[in-house]
Amino acid sequence: MKYTITIEETVAKDFEVEADGAEEAYETAEQKYKSGEFVLDPGECQFRQIAITAPSDEATEWREF
Repeated sequence: MKYTITIEETVAKDFEVEADGAEEAYETAEQKYKSGEFVLDPGECQFRQIAITAPSDEATEWREF
């Protein structure tokens, strides 16, 4: 039987931006992320989980690993 396994990772990294307020800081950070200036490296994984997602009768809850 074939199973579909889904793996989800959460990565995090701190970046500093100059802004006149919180909304401008969000917009600046999003722009820098989308343009490739802010990059999160795969080695900075903070959280990882795995689950069986198919076949649906075999689906499992997410579990951290």
